[in-house]
Amino acid sequence: MKSQGQLTMSDRIVIEAKLSNKESFRQIAQELGRHPTTIATEVRQNRMMIIGRYPYGNDCRLATKCMVHYLCGNGGCHFRCVSCHSQNCRDLCDKYVSSRCRRLDTPPYVCNACTSRSTCTKEMYLYIAKHADETVTRRRSESRQGIRIGEEEKESLNTLLSRLVNKGQPLAHIYAEHEAEIPVCLRSLYNYIDSGELAVRNIDLRRKTTYRPRKTSRPKDQKNAKILNQKFRLGRNYDDFLLYMKDKSEHIVTEMDTVLGKRGKGKRLLTMIFRKNSVMLLFLLPDGTTDSVRRVFDFLEVSLGYEVFVRLFPIILTDNGSEFKGVTALEQSNPFTKRTSIFYCDPMASWQKPHIEKNHEFIRYVIPKGKSMSPYTQDDMTLLANHINSVRRPGLGNKTPYELAEDDVDMQLLMELLKMYPIPADEVHLKPDLLKK
Repeated sequence: MKSQGQLTMSDRIVIEAKLSNKESFRQIAQELGRHPTTIATEVRQNRMMIIGRYPYGNDCRLATKCMVHYLCGNGGCHFRCVSCHSQNCRDLCDKYVSSRCRRLDTPPYVCNACTSRSTCTKEMYLYIAKHADETVTRRRSESRQGIRIGEEEKESLNTLLSRLVNKGQPLAHIYAEHEAEIPVCLRSLYNYIDSGELAVRNIDLRRKTTYRPRKTSRPKDQKNAKILNQKFRLGRNYDDFLLYMKDKSEHIVTEMDTVLGKRGKGKRLLTMIFRKNSVMLLFLLPDGTTDSVRRVFDFLEVSLGYEVFVRLFPIILTDNGSEFKGVTALEQSNPFTKRTSIFYCDPMASWQKPHIEKNHEFIRYVIPKGKSMSPYTQDDMTLLANHINSVRRPGLGNKTPYELAEDDVDMQLLMELLKMYPIPADEVHLKPDLLKK
């Protein structure tokens, strides 16, 4: 017997059919794996009423021959009380006897199987599966409309959300940190905001915005074919990556990309993210050359040591940017020492490295697209990384990337080297004024 779950449209069709076959609630319940009380409640709550055809609209058994006058005390009235529209004689007459069918007061509470249904003029109830399902859906929808918290709770919630959303914090991060203080679930928060019940509006939530489709200057197939045939990708394309990872865990993969400044000129960001914990690293590059990326690799290897570097960055998955084409310089410390393996995504396939693409959104919250990165320093990028890595995320079990990296000795060495540290949840700030440049 099912202990929970709503009845479905299929269940209701079975109920309707079996009521018409004069089967009992117990028999129907056995067929559906429910308790008989569940079936009885469903029928009584969601049956459809058909108004009876009574003389003068009055269901009294004596209505046809009744000649009673003046029950209301108005001696000047010339109408019989049974036909009066201003007063209800059933409430005034002590001779009133209802002709309502008493079978409706006992199971099955409906007239589905009644043989007299086609000729009956009395009030009837029918159980129709489609009507019952629509009734339940409408009742459920109406029960969830409006805001279901008190004014004090609403005011407290508005204060909390306004303060933290104005810092650019995602709603999921706020809810994960303050779940005990918020009287509704995360889904209800979105619904209340969407319906305008709270001070925070949809326009304050970045995930409510849409993105313009990117334009391509030449046919995609032609452009992709040119990239796929380049020498640096041989043995390192995405199919080779999948084959290489066949017997390995994806947690050893680091995704890598760059974020451009104004029109792709001058300084830019080298971004790296560990799939195992979503910790993102940000390095400010002076330009978009392979030498700039190689210097970052050399710095990390020398500072951490070769063994730690190899454990942290055994496999790197990146795109086809010109700064990553010098694959030998990036993969090897010297002609005799390999420090990492680099693979390349297919052209126009950002979904192949989804973690870093998603995290780039956090960067754009603070450094909008088209803004030059010339005023920024590496300390600014480290501060930005600290705020991004301190955001709680539903996909990480409402934890932050830094929390997932707490027990990883190599990650702690890396964070100490790069001066990376967690930001208190309520102090996370993801708006342009974080970096006042």
